[in-house]
Amino acid sequence: MTETATPVVHRQIVVQAPIDRAFTVFTERFGDVKPPEHNIMRAPIAETVFERRVGGHIYDRAVDGTECRWARVLAYEPPDRVVFTWDINPQWQVESDPALTSEVEVRFIAETPDRTRVELEHRHLDRHGPGWQSIGDAVANDEGWPLYLSRYAALFTDAS
Repeated sequence: MTETATPVVHRQIVVQAPIDRAFTVFTERFGDVKPPEHNIMRAPIAETVFERRVGGHIYDRAVDGTECRWARVLAYEPPDRVVFTWDINPQWQVESDPALTSEVEVRFIAETPDRTRVELEHRHLDRHGPGWQSIGDAVANDEGWPLYLSRYAALFTDAS
């Protein structure tokens, strides 16, 4: 059974940081976590914004000023967890129907006072309908969530 045979992708990483800092860096510096080449707009991304509140969005703003709101924040519970939608369909376009979107939950678990395990679960991928497996494959492969998490971990070694 492959990982995309079920509509869930799990990834985790451990960072050398207290839980509060681990959570803050993930949400406040999400633009440094998300690779700029992961872009569905016509123009290059100037910034990625993570609105840190329930009802907020994650969106990209292009150099030409256009915006692409590709996620909605469903839960924001510092320093333990954040949940957001994945509003991108199998054609790599923004999905406007919330019933056809998946969810990403990121949990922060203190292993020691200075070490935090970050667990990411991308679930309900099958809600995207026909072709959902392509999203599962993309987020599970090395250029998906593993790349995001390695870029995230690098923020702690670069800015200690």
